[in-house]
Amino acid sequence: MVFDFLGDKTKVVIAMAHIGALPGAPLYDADGGVAKLIEGVIADIDNLQAGGVDAIMFGNENDRPYVFTAPPEGVAAMTAVVEAAKPHLRVPFGVNYLWDPVASVAIGATTGASFVREIFTGVFASDMGLWRPDAAGALRLRRQLGRDDMKLLFNINAEFAHSLDERPIALRAKSAVFSSLADAILVSGPLTGEPVDRLNLTSVREAVPSVPVLANTGVTIDNVREILAIADGVVIGTHFKVDGQTWNPVEAKRVKRFMDVVAKLR
Repeated sequence: MVFDFLGDKTKVVIAMAHIGALPGAPLYDADGGVAKLIEGVIADIDNLQAGGVDAIMFGNENDRPYVFTAPPEGVAAMTAVVEAAKPHLRVPFGVNYLWDPVASVAIGATTGASFVREIFTGVFASDMGLWRPDAAGALRLRRQLGRDDMKLLFNINAEFAHSLDERPIALRAKSAVFSSLADAILVSGPLTGEPVDRLNLTSVREAVPSVPVLANTGVTIDNVREILAIADGVVIGTHFKVDGQTWNPVEAKRVKRFMDVVAKLR
């Protein structure tokens, strides 16, 4: 399936540009400040693009523990980082502010992002407490900001959480497309860097033939063949990092090896 925001590319690879902890977060480096955040993310972008990824998604994975409502200082800083990094981009980009869909849409619309990823639907018991995202608020904001062209990628089985919705994942995916206007569906593993359940991925792919389906976590050079035999694309953060560790910087050679494999699969 072709992603209209990525031209004619199929079996797409969206790579994560993990921004360092933002102001207000416990791990924020106040001495380095926003300038250090910009420096780090630009270095990762350069390595990702050198390896040949199709798109880049900015995320605040370092803002542990995560929140459901983005603080003003976090939104401002992430917007500033993305704007500073944009001149270095040669591929389309998206954003994801964990775990606030309205803030993600606001940042994406303001910075000119092509897409936004978030948990938009469902109810979850999570490490952060009871999780009730606001899909209606996010889609209404997208409309109000005149960005109907910005695609919304719905992650339907949240990391660090368990769905309280007892419907099968395939039905939840179909419902998200029907009732909440999802532009794409993402299937995740239980934690960042953990593989998706391939039975879940297959059932979702079959349930929503009209929209792209991506594997959102745990894709590696060892399993990408099997994953892309099912999914239309993948989102990758951890595997592209030095030693395959989530919090390390991106390693260009790892990216290039992976993308060489993907090129043969297309």
